[in-house]
Amino acid sequence: MPSFVDRVKISAKAGNGGNGCVSFHREKYVPSGGPDGGDGGRGGDVVAVADSNLHTLLDFRFHAKYFAENGAEGGNHKRHGGKGQDKVLKVPVGTVFLRETDSAVVADMSRDGMRKTLLRGGQGGYGNARFATPTRQAPNFAKPGMKTEPQTLWMELKTIADAGLVGFPNVGKSTLLAALTAARPKIADYPFTTLQPNLGIVQWKGVVFTLADIPGLVEGASEGAGLGSRFLRHVERTRLLFHVVDASGSEGRDPLEDFHVIREELRKYGETANTPQLVVLNKCDLVQEPACIQRLKTAFEQMGLHAFPVSAAMRTGFEPLMDQAVRLMAELPPVRVFNEAEAADSAPARGYTVRRDGSAYAVDGPAMQWLIDSVNFEDEESLNWFHRTLRNQGIIAALRAKGAGEGDTVRIGGMEFDFVE
Repeated sequence: MPSFVDRVKISAKAGNGGNGCVSFHREKYVPSGGPDGGDGGRGGDVVAVADSNLHTLLDFRFHAKYFAENGAEGGNHKRHGGKGQDKVLKVPVGTVFLRETDSAVVADMSRDGMRKTLLRGGQGGYGNARFATPTRQAPNFAKPGMKTEPQTLWMELKTIADAGLVGFPNVGKSTLLAALTAARPKIADYPFTTLQPNLGIVQWKGVVFTLADIPGLVEGASEGAGLGSRFLRHVERTRLLFHVVDASGSEGRDPLEDFHVIREELRKYGETANTPQLVVLNKCDLVQEPACIQRLKTAFEQMGLHAFPVSAAMRTGFEPLMDQAVRLMAELPPVRVFNEAEAADSAPARGYTVRRDGSAYAVDGPAMQWLIDSVNFEDEESLNWFHRTLRNQGIIAALRAKGAGEGDTVRIGGMEFDFVE
């Protein structure tokens, strides 16, 4: 199995909030102590941290579930429960988290050391000391902590580089990267030698920028051919593309046709359709007729593109290419960072549905069990709060609209009640 993994699916869950405590002060010579139940602690968050020492998502392929710690329950003497421990996910710089439900970007870990909360822990429940008032001096109820729901997230590693080398396999991209930077990618004379993006640092006349060698693309890459969709995500952030073609046709292909095929795949993929491109006519040392190079330059100029003859193997012809690249870098916007959706607190949705269930009526919804858990059915004040909540949230009216009448059975969160107008 290859060690470079750039797309995985994980399940993450923030911690539940701790339950509030029902407690009354007990002390010698204090016969009627007041309520002193403490609040529950907040659940732990799920947090991502970008680490420049990591370069693959391989570890997340083998360990796909990440749960933060639940908040501690409140105690007597107004002792509040501790916050649950966060679950920290260390990821490579450039990792993007997407929600599976709507593909929204939850976090774009674009800088080393960046810290981002993916899921917020549930709020701790209030202890009974919170509910004491001049008219309610001995509340015999507390609130449970908010329960959280697991979420499925996709992680995608999108290489962060100022410029990227694209083109068919075996056109010399890795050799070009090695010639322009201190990077030492694997180089061999067969297609798909490069199976993962390689990064190098270019230093040219006082200007420094990062250059990525993107593994070779083929026709149908935007639809996944030749692992294309996996490779294409690594050019999404680039400010400039070096489109490398084999000017010599040493692989038996036409350079112009190669260029049109790759440009069409980039257009279909969509993310890099408007990224500026410089055409690199590589392997010019193998061209037998110099007029062929001029014909290629003229053809690209008619498309409105600059074409630069070079030989990566002989390390010649770089100056005009790099001078133009540096001029463009000064004018182009910074490396792309994806807009992030607001972090979810993982709390169950507040909505509900009312349906007929045989001879009874059922009220369903993620928050209904929390509502039931909040009630002390042996305490009149707590029951009154429960009935007010049902009325205020429109549940009584919704039941009536469904046909519920006096004495009918209503099921909420595993409990059964008689409907009372």
